[in-house]
Parts: sequence; C-alpha cells; structure tokens
Amino acid sequence: MAEKKEEKKEGEEETEEEVKLEVEKEIMEEVPTEEEIEKEIPAITFDVAAWAPKTSIGKAVKAGTIKDIDEILDNGMRILEAPIVDVLLPGIESDLLLVGQSKGKFGGGQRRVFRQTQKKTREGNKPKFGTFAVVGNGDGYVGIGYGKSKETVPSREKAIRNAKLNVFKIKRGCGSWQCACGKPHSIPFKVEGKCGSVVVTLMPAPKGKGLCIEGECGKILKFAGIKDIWSKTKGQTGSKGNLVKACEKALKQLTSVKISQTQIEKLGICEGKIKKNE
Repeated sequence: MAEKKEEKKEGEEETEEEVKLEVEKEIMEEVPTEEEIEKEIPAITFDVAAWAPKTSIGKAVKAGTIKDIDEILDNGMRILEAPIVDVLLPGIESDLLLVGQSKGKFGGGQRRVFRQTQKKTREGNKPKFGTFAVVGNGDGYVGIGYGKSKETVPSREKAIRNAKLNVFKIKRGCGSWQCACGKPHSIPFKVEGKCGSVVVTLMPAPKGKGLCIEGECGKILKFAGIKDIWSKTKGQTGSKGNLVKACEKALKQLTSVKISQTQIEKLGICEGKIKKNE
C-alpha cells in the first residue's frame, strides 16, 4: 500500500509540472506577432477637418498661424496633442521596437514587440504588455515612446502617441576624417548616452559605411535620417529598454552642444530637415 501511495505522489508531481509548462506555453502563444497586429488594426488616415484641438498650440496649428514644427521645438514649448505632429510632419512614419521576450521557454528565437509582465494576486495572474515605438520622417526628426496596458492593442497605441509627443530634432553632418564630404549623412561629432548600466557611444562614420549598430537602435537612427554611423556599447545590453533610452539620450546630446559658424560650414552641419540649398 505504501508503495502505491508513493507512486501516486510521484505521478501527481509530474502532472503539476506538466500543467505549469502548458500554462507558460499558452501565455507566450497569446502574445501576437507584428504581422497579426497589422492585420487586426487597419491603417488610419488623419483627418484635419475632424480634429478638435484642446490646447492653444493645437488651435494655432489648425488655424495656420504655426506652420513649422521648429517654431514649437526652438521655443521650448511642450507638445500635448499627437495630431500637432501629424499636421506639421506629414511624412511621419511609425514602427515598433523588438524589446520583449523571445518565444519559447528557453528563448533563443526572435524577440517580440511586447514585453510581458505579470502580477500575482489572489484572483490569479494579471498580465500587462509594454512596448516601445519610434516615429520619424527620415529627415532630422525622431521620437521614442513607451506604452503599457492590460491588452496589446492599447499599449501599441499609447506607445505611438507618446512617441509623437516626444518628437525632437537632431543635428547631422560629416564628422569623419576619412570622408570630409561636407554632407549631412552622419553625425558631426562623438556623443554618448547612459541609462542604467548601458552606455551607448555614437561616432561619425564615412559615407557608405552604413549603420554599424544594434538592430533596434539602427531603426531609431534610420527614422532620424542618419545613414552612416559607428557605435560602441557597454553594460547589460540585453535589457533592450535601457539600450533604447541610452540611444535616445545620445541623440539629444547632438543639439545640446554649441558649435561655431566655421565648424558648421566645414562639417556641413544641418539641424532638423535638410534645406533645398544644402
């Protein structure tokens, strides 16, 4: 009898482990991929006529008194409505960054768009989904935002909205001694950004080199309009959230440095969009 009871206990332990593994698999399968999200959410075109602005800046943009986003960014005004960016930057695009866990128990696959976290309660596990989004027009303007929600679609919408509210402009130029072409295809000087233990260093590269940087940071630089870059990273770069924030801080360093007029002409520095005569 004792032997039979021991066999039953061993069998019960095995079934509990199997149930746990099945629950983990079901949770990971519930997280949709980028392709599934794009199929679920149709492309929405912005209608200026139907927009009812609530802030003074939004009303000025709709009335036509503010026609350039530089008037807002240069004066240090804060953007509180996402449609302001849609009106002033008509060619803006958005994308999600792969910052979530990879599919499977032991990982090894491609990372997912959503970073899933769980809260243990008496009623059960309450999952939440967080994601990073990047927006930009590929011509000197870029923004990064984070969104979190109990469902995947609201977190995606929050991230894109926050990215539009955080839009900033950068300086581009040719700071590489190997190139010296005087065109704004790279950055004018070396910059560094830090978040947590992650340190991202961006360095100017010659024309044709490409984006020699981690994939998700490469998306950010592409949306900003940078075509050639060298980079160096330190710290726990596996935490993609800190890596993205460090890259954002490094880009913001480009506009915080004062440059003389002779250096602007020598390095071909352009702040924001490229003018027609450049």
